[in-house]
Amino acid sequence: MLPTPSTTHIDPSLIYPPAEDSYLLLDTLSSASEIQFLHSRFHPTSPHPHPHPTSLPPPPPPDPPSPTHNPAKPSTSPLVVELGTGSGIILAFLTAHAPTLFGRPDILTLGLDINPEACIATVKTVERACADVRSQITRNEDGDGDEDAGVEGGEGGEEGYFIGSVNGDLCGSLKEGEVDMLVFNPPYVPTPSVPSIPNPADSAPGSKPKHQAASTAVAPAGEEEPEDLLAFSYAGGVHGMEVTNRLLAQLPLVLRRGKGVAYVVLCRQNRPEEVVERVRGWGGDGDGGWRCEVVGRSGRFGGWEKLVVVRIWRGERF
Repeated sequence: MLPTPSTTHIDPSLIYPPAEDSYLLLDTLSSASEIQFLHSRFHPTSPHPHPHPTSLPPPPPPDPPSPTHNPAKPSTSPLVVELGTGSGIILAFLTAHAPTLFGRPDILTLGLDINPEACIATVKTVERACADVRSQITRNEDGDGDEDAGVEGGEGGEEGYFIGSVNGDLCGSLKEGEVDMLVFNPPYVPTPSVPSIPNPADSAPGSKPKHQAASTAVAPAGEEEPEDLLAFSYAGGVHGMEVTNRLLAQLPLVLRRGKGVAYVVLCRQNRPEEVVERVRGWGGDGDGGWRCEVVGRSGRFGGWEKLVVVRIWRGERF
């Protein structure tokens, strides 16, 4: 079992703390089946110095190379983006354990959140998680570590490369076709409405607004009330799907062609079976079509918040 990043430093009055949905994502992304999928999806085209974890089944071989494929050239380092990082626990987990989860340490990770306090917390969570993993690896090498800690690393305790945490709304800060893996634990609770996205230009009377799409507007730090900041993390509007629907509309644009994959959390009120069918109807045939499957479940035996994690991806030859 891979260690869970610490979030003891966050202020729960300002930032959504880890909860059942967070841990469901962690369990799903670190399951043997999803690790095997990610190893296969992002397998480098040339041998990588970091070995695959011996406790997991070996990933399937990569797809046959195309006629123009250069076998001597390694694949581009995958970009992993989490939207709505909150405490940063998911992004920290993906960064600190990149060699185990992806079969390679050259993973670039980036976080985005509309809450500026969450952006600050995410940086601290990622830094602490990576430091903890390096410390555990050092203790293991010295013979003083816990053999059951589940930490593995390559030479020097390699982990992913954390780019940073951006204060922004959904995919507005991302370039088209650049994201290899996107993770989103959205505000999925059904509410009468969703919070409006504040625009810094609105707070300067008489000033000329900057040329900025609504989807990229950001909230200036310190100007939102705590309850407003937290509302961004849970209020999902009608059927809890208003924010998620916006993300789904952007996915075909931001995911990398032929390789991109997304993991999204849904609750029962979001009608996940309808989401699965909608994504499958996006287009493409055979190996190049859009695919969507439930790969993680929680709350099967009680409680209103029955959660699932859906994986959205498209065929290798899309």
